[in-house]
Amino acid sequence: MRILIGNHIDPSIRARGDMRAWTQRLFWFARPGDLLVLCCEPDGVFVDYALAHTGVRREDLTVLAVPAGAWGEQLLDPSCLTAPAFLDRVRAALGPSGADGVQEVFALWPSAAVARFAAAVGVADRLPGAAFFAQGGGEIGNNKANFRAVAAAAGVAILPGRVCRSATEAIEATGALLQNSAIGAAVVKQAHNGAGVGNQLLVRDPQLAVDHVGARHLHHLSPGADGIAAYWAERWAWASGEGRWPVVIEEFAPGADAVYSEHYASDMGTRATETGRLLYVGRRLSHQVVPLDGVTAPVRAALLDGGTRLAEAYRAFGYRGHLSADALVLPDGHVVFTEVNAQVSGSLHIYQSIAHGIVDVTAEPARQVVEYHVPPTWAVPSFAAFLSALDELGLAYDPATRTGVIVSMPAIPLASGQPVQFVFCLAYDPARGHADAFARLDARFATVPAGTYDASQHIGAGAVSFSS
Repeated sequence: MRILIGNHIDPSIRARGDMRAWTQRLFWFARPGDLLVLCCEPDGVFVDYALAHTGVRREDLTVLAVPAGAWGEQLLDPSCLTAPAFLDRVRAALGPSGADGVQEVFALWPSAAVARFAAAVGVADRLPGAAFFAQGGGEIGNNKANFRAVAAAAGVAILPGRVCRSATEAIEATGALLQNSAIGAAVVKQAHNGAGVGNQLLVRDPQLAVDHVGARHLHHLSPGADGIAAYWAERWAWASGEGRWPVVIEEFAPGADAVYSEHYASDMGTRATETGRLLYVGRRLSHQVVPLDGVTAPVRAALLDGGTRLAEAYRAFGYRGHLSADALVLPDGHVVFTEVNAQVSGSLHIYQSIAHGIVDVTAEPARQVVEYHVPPTWAVPSFAAFLSALDELGLAYDPATRTGVIVSMPAIPLASGQPVQFVFCLAYDPARGHADAFARLDARFATVPAGTYDASQHIGAGAVSFSS
């Protein structure tokens, strides 16, 4: 038996909203006999759908929902993991073997609360990196400012930039970067955020191509030093989490290809697990493809070498588990690294469970897997409606051809009456690509005019623009 915990980044580090759907990707990792811990009762339709693909029987899993905490059922409250009544339920679920029957504790986020939970259950030795995580190591390993220091120490190439701890320092760093930039643009990064949501692109030239960039927010700087000072007067609180975290400012690299190298760090060493590509549309993460293709042998070697160096560095200071080293391939072919996600990333279920476990992309004929985020221009009314559309269009996954769509997470509306947001995988023949299949779905669901939502926000959320 393993204990799988469907948590997300601790709210004490970064506030999150409704994560019920996203954390239920935990079912892609489930094996017979596992105990799954979630923030709420899972979506039964999705559970049956996912397990039908993995071959795990529902009756061979035990699922426990933690007590509703400060965020209700939308997010797992870390403190609820060690609530006495919940620990009693866990011990009862372990059965006669008790703690002796647990082989591993696996959590989506390396929280100190998970380490405390493991200790309370008597299985701390089965949570890799438990001692490190118990002392707040999850925050250390996922801080973008820390990443720059670790990367520099490991001899891994990064973009020019600085870590700033005050608005005054940020003004100075921004001015210096823009003065040395041929294109007059820089990227501001929150220490804790993901998928480009915590990044803001500062540009002088409004004609600069930025659609493909992983920076959800955009700001057109006014000329001169006054424009920089005005920007930081407005945005330091946002960038620093009200002064709690340092802020990264780095050079913008136009025309770069966003890629990643995933690794696993254990007590015995590290190993590479997969490489892939991230693609952005309208500055939003649109889709990602595994395995990585379309790069030269030197680029692949540089990506794996840098990713391995980073994995070894993170392992050296105590991190254990899956991690993703994100990088950019510059137009001249150089590879520079941008961050490390020392956690179960949003890519693990794609390549480990779906691409390799279900599709078997290494078999012949060759296959690849792309995972799409439902675009903000789509209005999908429900999970059932999407599955019906797949059947009608002949796009449901076919094990015989090893092609088609596998929906990766439940479709739960973020607000009453709003279209659902989710992600779905598409297995395809690399020779034919995935554009045609996506276009057929786009023709069915793209009914939201592109000009009616703010690129920096979730569709349906209040429009708060940070563009100018």
